[in-house]
Amino acid sequence: MISDFDQPQKQSPVGVLVMFADTLQEYARAFLPVLAITLFKAKEFSMLYFVLILVAALVVIGVIAYLRFINFTFHLDRQNQEFIIQEGILSKTKTTVQLHKIQQVNITQSLIQRLIGVYGLEVDTAGSNSKEGKIKAVSHDLALALKSELLNNQKASEIASDENQNNFISESESQPFISIGLSSLIKVGITSNYVKSFSLLLVFFFTMLDYIEKFFGDEVFESNRYDHMVEGRSMALGLLFLVLLIFVVVVVINLVRTIIRYFDYKITRQKGSLLLSFGLINTKSTILKPEKVQIVSITQNYFQKKLNVLQLQIKQTAHSEREEKNTHIEIPGCNASEKDAMLHLLYQKNPEKGVMLSPNFRKLGFAVFLTIVLPLVGYFFFRQYQNPEPMFDFAALIYTIFVGLVQYFKYRNHRLFVHDHFIIKQSGAWDITHEIIEPGKIQGITISQLFWHKSIGIGSLILHTAGGNIRLDLGQMKLIQPYVNKWLYELEKTDVNWM
Repeated sequence: MISDFDQPQKQSPVGVLVMFADTLQEYARAFLPVLAITLFKAKEFSMLYFVLILVAALVVIGVIAYLRFINFTFHLDRQNQEFIIQEGILSKTKTTVQLHKIQQVNITQSLIQRLIGVYGLEVDTAGSNSKEGKIKAVSHDLALALKSELLNNQKASEIASDENQNNFISESESQPFISIGLSSLIKVGITSNYVKSFSLLLVFFFTMLDYIEKFFGDEVFESNRYDHMVEGRSMALGLLFLVLLIFVVVVVINLVRTIIRYFDYKITRQKGSLLLSFGLINTKSTILKPEKVQIVSITQNYFQKKLNVLQLQIKQTAHSEREEKNTHIEIPGCNASEKDAMLHLLYQKNPEKGVMLSPNFRKLGFAVFLTIVLPLVGYFFFRQYQNPEPMFDFAALIYTIFVGLVQYFKYRNHRLFVHDHFIIKQSGAWDITHEIIEPGKIQGITISQLFWHKSIGIGSLILHTAGGNIRLDLGQMKLIQPYVNKWLYELEKTDVNWM
């Protein structure tokens, strides 16, 4: 039986267990480090006192979780077209979300929620720096019904837009039109996100070193303890082995993270919107409206091109630059035909590149100066006073060649393609990214010139959208200015529903 959302609704009765788990996790993150340090430094330890304190803490957390549960309600105010959530124990909070501003509705299921048999629901609005409404424990039928209610209450303009979409999309299509299989996820996992995985590995490594140093003291890292381990061995072979080991670990981490996060990825067309569902441990179901898409980003490197996979990212309205990543929807492992189908669904046509705008060669020269010349000058000063080993000179040579190639390919791929209906920004050195926007989604335009660039007629262009910025550095102003005038004129005369 579907509930009447006009009346305040409570969460599922077993939702108190989810509240307990969330409250326990919240307090554990706050007090566990303090408790661990206290136990390690305590001269005397009483198991009885520890058990009593632990039981008392669990009782207090249970009471807090129960009070949070009974004071949490949600309902729809159809007269004012609002979704209302009330919560709190001593300090009551009332969250009001205007239905026409709802950008995305996510149905989630963490491991704990899966064990209990409930689902969570998150409501995201345009221009917010966080999820406006979160419900942590409802049945699947109730979550689907509430999602439908939230997305069906739209302004007349949005309803008309959906009717136009329905002319293009068949209502009978209930089967996923894109399914990302395990083989595609494996291809993406072993060919992408090396920098992100390497960064996570470094953070973990240095965190572990910090903990080891705190608990065992500084003497554990004395160099004379390990001198015998490298005597008589080739340092070059050791470094090679270390590089290979890091590479293997990074690939494994990235592969596991990709499979766990995006397992069983399916995209289904549903009443002019897209339903995306994925996840192995924490499952997520997201509704996306094509008219609210700001930027579509397509990323592919050489290996992915050979394997016929790519990464597609959809950027929606973001409140700030810090929030941009939270509003991105990633679709990994698409092939070329699935990419075309997705773009055709979002834009009703496949984007074309049009006229190419490229940067001046000074962009490459400035990048080389910052990333190669300045570091080498610093190294040569260091070399004069420290007299380093020849291995450091070899490392400096490798750095120069590698960074030089990266900067060259970044310059060669830095392009802006302008078409009557689309603007496409191309960028990247190894991973080539194409960011697609429609001129009607532009919110503002910035043109900047340094005084020494005016005489040679070059400058930078920034296109501001609700989902992020598109930038062309040091382009020819005589080619850029006519397009800027055209875009500004179109912005004045058109009324595009991008919110």
